[in-house]
Amino acid sequence: METAIIALFFLGYLFITLEHNVKVDKLIPALAMMALLWAIAALGHLPMFEVNAELRELEPTHLDEILLHHLGKTAEILVFLLGAMTIVEIVDYFDGFSTIKGFIRTRSKVALLWIFSILAFILSAIIDNLTATIVLITILQKVIKDKQLRLYFAGLIIINANAGGAWSPIGDVTTTMLWIAGKVEAGSLVIRVLLPSIICMLIPTLIASRFSIFQGEIEMGELEPEKFKYSSTMLFLGLGSIVFVPFFKTVTHLPPYVGMMLSLAFVALFSEIFSNRQFKMSEAMSEGGHHSPVHKALTKIELPSILFFLGILMAVACLESLGILFNAAEGLNHAIPNTDIVVLLLGVGSAVIDNVPLVAASIGMFSEGPDAPLWHFIAYSAGTGGSMLIIGSAAGVVAMGMEKIDFFWYLKKIAWLALIGFISGGLVLIAMRDFLL
Repeated sequence: METAIIALFFLGYLFITLEHNVKVDKLIPALAMMALLWAIAALGHLPMFEVNAELRELEPTHLDEILLHHLGKTAEILVFLLGAMTIVEIVDYFDGFSTIKGFIRTRSKVALLWIFSILAFILSAIIDNLTATIVLITILQKVIKDKQLRLYFAGLIIINANAGGAWSPIGDVTTTMLWIAGKVEAGSLVIRVLLPSIICMLIPTLIASRFSIFQGEIEMGELEPEKFKYSSTMLFLGLGSIVFVPFFKTVTHLPPYVGMMLSLAFVALFSEIFSNRQFKMSEAMSEGGHHSPVHKALTKIELPSILFFLGILMAVACLESLGILFNAAEGLNHAIPNTDIVVLLLGVGSAVIDNVPLVAASIGMFSEGPDAPLWHFIAYSAGTGGSMLIIGSAAGVVAMGMEKIDFFWYLKKIAWLALIGFISGGLVLIAMRDFLL
């Protein structure tokens, strides 16, 4: 029976990986795989376990109890992401990101490369790497007319957005997962992963700045004026409210989603005040009767991504509860005793397949305690390794769609830069761990 479960998991995983080839949204195999795995476990009356991290042993428990336990842990992540996505969409409703365009005054290609690289690194740490990539490529399309030049800019944005997301607990779904699961603390994650991430950003950008295509000046496109009076205010309000969440968790010791809901309420309140629109719930129920910024934002959030995370996280939870991941970790430790190599391979793997299930699996496989160096290395490796292929990260996939980037063009022109940055940052992280921290 366990063989059938493993085979089903890999089949679903294959469909997720080949999403662009089979033309089937990855949420479909993720949800189907999740439901079927738990159904087989229930119908087969398979024993369910929880891993005791202290004793490194499996402790038996009832299926309904463990299913509810994992659903609760998964819901924490999903509610957190829903809040963050809604805040970002509210900011976008007020055209808040247009404020960033005002910082771009230079015509130098190299200067623009550094501006976009630094913005990608910083923004992704606050609003996550996917959203940062969408915002910056949208601005890029208004600033640079040359298609070929934009492709190179987009490639560096992908690398730097992923690097920026790796050191922040709110910068990437995988780091958020590790943070909410209690594997890393926000402060220690920043201390231990920030410098390696900076190196991962700096080296590829330094090398690229020497390319001939980045020499000289550009002809600037027309920048649109701000559409709303409160664009800048909403931008800083939204970013500040998201940054507030880790501090709220540190002070109250409540789960991160509680702080995110408080931040969402705060931003939503000001969005209603700034929109000068008062409404009643009865109007919201009638067709075309409600135009609240909050409701508008809720219609634009990525619900397919939320459902995908639900499916994949609960599917991995099933493997964990059956003890399959625990046994796999034991076998992996015997096959490759060096954990650093295992984690680096995890980063390489995240370039080929989605990093979310890889990190979800690693949480169930490794029993190291909270804030162990292993978890910081996993956060860095899974977050930055996906840059090596255009399909290896959410930032890469969205850039691929927005700029129609060819898979093999990226493999030839950008992938080697991402590889150099990934290895360089990884070596710095290992050196910091062994000699400094």
